[in-house]
Amino acid sequence: MGTSQGQLAGGQGPVTGGRHRALTAAGYVLLFVLGAVQGLFGSFQYGREPSPLIAIILVVVVLVTCVGCGWGIGTFAAGLLPAVGWILVSFVLAMSRPNGSVIITASTAGECYLYGGALAAAVGCVATFYIRVRRSARH
Repeated sequence: MGTSQGQLAGGQGPVTGGRHRALTAAGYVLLFVLGAVQGLFGSFQYGREPSPLIAIILVVVVLVTCVGCGWGIGTFAAGLLPAVGWILVSFVLAMSRPNGSVIITASTAGECYLYGGALAAAVGCVATFYIRVRRSARH
């Protein structure tokens, strides 16, 4: 007994419009959280040895995440949300605190991580938009 199109495995019946929207929204929230977690992790790890190389690797991870999510899901929002999550967390952690401490310093690695990551997020969003346009042109 196979499942017909629009049914979930396990005989749960067709996915209703409201349930489909809820699952889509939950997926997009998880993409935002993925970007935020990458920003949180990277903000504390960018300065590890070999110093600028780790920052560059973290920037590449942000780029791959944005492009991969946008390509895999096929929407612009899927590439944008990890970028927004990463930017919000990274730039908030880069701000100085009232007590004078700074998490992301103005070192070579810090600037490479922060500005390179912002550029990677932007490039990832543009690439996702391009992928989306190419997909819709084929259909």
